[in-house]
Amino acid sequence: MQTEKVVDHIVNWLKEYATNAGMNGFVLGISGGIDSAVTSALCAKTGLRTLCVEMPIHQHTDQVTRAQQHIDWLKQHYANVTNLEVDLTPVFDEFKKAAPQVEASDTLDLTLANTRARLRMSTLYYFAGLHGYLVAGTGNKVEDFGVGFFTKYGDGGVDLSPIADLMKTEVTEIAKFLGIGSAIVSAAPTDGLFGDSRTDEDQIGASYPELEWAMKEAENGKTADDFDGRKHEVFKIYKSRHSANLHKMKPIPVCDIPVNLKK
Repeated sequence: MQTEKVVDHIVNWLKEYATNAGMNGFVLGISGGIDSAVTSALCAKTGLRTLCVEMPIHQHTDQVTRAQQHIDWLKQHYANVTNLEVDLTPVFDEFKKAAPQVEASDTLDLTLANTRARLRMSTLYYFAGLHGYLVAGTGNKVEDFGVGFFTKYGDGGVDLSPIADLMKTEVTEIAKFLGIGSAIVSAAPTDGLFGDSRTDEDQIGASYPELEWAMKEAENGKTADDFDGRKHEVFKIYKSRHSANLHKMKPIPVCDIPVNLKK
């Protein structure tokens, strides 16, 4: 990958899109992970206002620390970067109290995890509306178009997606090029939605390099039967996730009413 040229391309694309839309800059959530770190740095490089928002909800300490360190690094290098912390823990806890109580289950855990993501989306759009900013998405290609590892109308609710055509390994390459801290680059990817240290790989069952491989093989028309051992298992994981989450990746279905029924 021609990393420097890719960076310049994304930065120019971001600046042109915001300018044409008549918007003042960008707002995005900073999680302490590599995707949000790279996206925020790319937004900052446009020279347009870039608001970085921390939105902890019973967040793991390591994630909070990395997020704060990255924001400090951004502000040292880019005068157009500002930041805010909005502690959404009380909001989340009040929501759980207000909602009907149900028996504990994995389904409840996942639903509440998605609720966290949707609270954060609402918060980002609050600031976007106040300041005339675009909400920048932080999803990479495998997450957004491979396994659908994002929350519908949560972290999937954005105005534009600067890194969604980049594999996770390519995002890592850009992070190193931009000089993003080694603690973020080397941290195990996590969505941070469960208040513990579980990683993306723990949840999905495969690493990002494995999923990238499976995504490319699927695009080339391969099936699980073409592989043995771990590759067979990874390919099945990829296809299962991809099929289950297609509803996130496709446009919302619209019921077309026959013209004769409207007469």
